[in-house]
Amino acid sequence: MRYLLILFAVFSLRADVRVVETDVSGIVHPITVEIVDSAIAKAERENAAAVILRLNTPGGLMDAMRQIVESEFRSRVPVIVWVGPSGARAASAGFFLLEASDVAAMAPGTNTGASHPVTLTGRDLDATMKQKVENDAAALMRSIATRRNRDAAAAEKTVRESVSYTDKEALDLHLIDAIAGDEHALLSQLNGREITRFDGKRQRLDLAGAAIDHYEPSLRQRILSAIADPNIALVLLALGALGIYAEFSAPGAVAPGVIGAIFILLGLTALSMFPIRWLGAALVLLAFVFFAMEAKFTTHGVLTLGGAAAMLLGALMLVDSPWPATRIHLSYALGVTVPFALITAFLLSIAVRARRNKVVTGIEGMIGLAGVAIGGLDLAGTVLVRGEYWNALATTPVGPAGRVRVMGVDGLTLKVEPIDGPAKTGLEAK
Repeated sequence: MRYLLILFAVFSLRADVRVVETDVSGIVHPITVEIVDSAIAKAERENAAAVILRLNTPGGLMDAMRQIVESEFRSRVPVIVWVGPSGARAASAGFFLLEASDVAAMAPGTNTGASHPVTLTGRDLDATMKQKVENDAAALMRSIATRRNRDAAAAEKTVRESVSYTDKEALDLHLIDAIAGDEHALLSQLNGREITRFDGKRQRLDLAGAAIDHYEPSLRQRILSAIADPNIALVLLALGALGIYAEFSAPGAVAPGVIGAIFILLGLTALSMFPIRWLGAALVLLAFVFFAMEAKFTTHGVLTLGGAAAMLLGALMLVDSPWPATRIHLSYALGVTVPFALITAFLLSIAVRARRNKVVTGIEGMIGLAGVAIGGLDLAGTVLVRGEYWNALATTPVGPAGRVRVMGVDGLTLKVEPIDGPAKTGLEAK
């Protein structure tokens, strides 16, 4: 019986062993830092055996990358970075994150490296500044690789020469510690392995039967991560502008204006994470001005076409970045510009038609209506128009019950002229 209790206790302890996992995908930016920090904090708070960063990134911002590296160094629980699934990559800033981890691993069919620093604008620096930036990144890479007992020379080549490695090459060069097809296979490989933490302490990984607890970012983090894409930001700005335009077109609706303002603020927040080319921003703003001016001036669509062209060009030039993933794609630019121009043209056409329609209410609406002379008109008299009796002045005498047409209104007196044929008194629609 005692042995059964011991076995039960052992299995109970095994069931409590778990690791925390989170995804690091897309561009590395400030929200990525927040998500990684939250996952590490969760692992530390719950005494997890390790934290796994599932990595798939083309690179990102240098400052954000350095902050994540610092978080990996400070973590009280081992940090495992796994590049996966198959087909994923850890390029540029992603290679720094991979090398800074306690355990670096890749899935079959993945690649890493190409860590040469580039400016946010993608333009070449002068020779001195370029050398300074490159030396700074190379020194950081050597420091990380040396501290983690990895091949510093091979790691530095990714910075100096933009070299990339397959999973097998990275393992052979001792840039990573394991190749595994999924997280469970990776934990099985690492169970019992002894690692050296950043502070030099040795620690044995006890991962047998560990459960994987996936860290779910908060709602705020999910929203910011979702909009941290210049293409999404462009869509939000366009929808926001339409909402504001609809509010000004129909004052008092409130909802379009509120929603539009929120969308514009979200779009601007997303764009603030990326380098902006001011010519592109000016063209997008000019497009909105053209669309608004079309409502005030009759240009037969010239301003609408000009606004569409300005928006398309401005969208393509808006984000000034060397990474394709951080630029606005042509498909998104067209997908926003064409519907926006069509919707604006449709709304403007409705407004123009409303201005051109004949007024049918009030004094002005009486122009052109027909009436009947009461008792005849000897230049002056009374007429019945639209069921109402009016004083009237006629251009020529009109006999009793003669038909007249209203030609003008002078205060409470109508100016009429005789007509032939059936008279419309304005009562037929009633």
